[in-house]
Amino acid sequence: MVRSVMVERAGGPEVLTLGERPDLEPGPRQLLVETRAAGVNFIEVYQREGDYPVEHPFTPGSEGMGVVTGVGSDVQHFALGDRITTSQASRTYADAFLVDADKALRVPTGVPDEVAAAVPLQGLTAHYLVRSTYPVQEGDVAVVTAGAGGVGGLAVQLLTALGATVIALVGSQQKSETARSLGAHVALVGYEGFAERVRELTGGRGADVVYDSVGKDTFDESLRTLRKRGTLALFGGSSGQVPPLDPQRLAQHGSLYLTRPTLNDYLLDEKERNWRAGELFDAVLDGSLTIRVAETFPLAQARQAHELLQSRAAQGKLLLVP
Repeated sequence: MVRSVMVERAGGPEVLTLGERPDLEPGPRQLLVETRAAGVNFIEVYQREGDYPVEHPFTPGSEGMGVVTGVGSDVQHFALGDRITTSQASRTYADAFLVDADKALRVPTGVPDEVAAAVPLQGLTAHYLVRSTYPVQEGDVAVVTAGAGGVGGLAVQLLTALGATVIALVGSQQKSETARSLGAHVALVGYEGFAERVRELTGGRGADVVYDSVGKDTFDESLRTLRKRGTLALFGGSSGQVPPLDPQRLAQHGSLYLTRPTLNDYLLDEKERNWRAGELFDAVLDGSLTIRVAETFPLAQARQAHELLQSRAAQGKLLLVP
């Protein structure tokens, strides 16, 4: 039997309980992985609460890292004992999980287990945003909401390395210090009126791009922050979803570009996955990218992990460790 976190009904963190389910067997083109660490993410909160429909009972988790203990037929590039990580598995809040081999990322020697577990979802998201959604160029001005958070903190580092001027938006003085330590040139505390503050900092021009994960509460300010023909990459909605938009508003603010990207659309094939992960792991190994793990919890404390995640007090990744 496999120890797994179980959710029998929608509800608060208290519905996360520890149970068992039958042993797993890899199917064709699948890997069986002994879990070393599983990432805790807001999508599991939305599933647990019933905002994203799931069939009960279910085991949360799409992000996990571990050691390959079973190889299905037609798998060519992995073997028993390989370390892998992924953001595209299922039921990773468990001692073991299954993942399609083409969605597994090999972990290089020298990258610790917990760091490897913290890379896939937030790291790959930050990578596609700054390298593909709006490919930042040296000298660009980039605004990052939640600039001390998981994705935001990684994006700040990647943007700085690419030569952008980074303005981070954060919710507290402590997070301001964190964002600056990660490379932000300016860290603005509070979100009220940030468009005017950014325009002051840019001599009235505005930002080339805003990477916005907050959504409803920041959307209008984000539009006002941009230069003519600037880009708003709306990749989340921690404050709620943005209401329907009249496209004419984009013209009124200066022929703006608006996109609503999601991670899976930037991981279309094995080549793309390996390119993104390879750049991230290379940066980890050469010390130019810091992956922050805030806290780890045993599987039996999944409830506490969700409570901490929802408090937004953690600065870094939360992991479950069997």
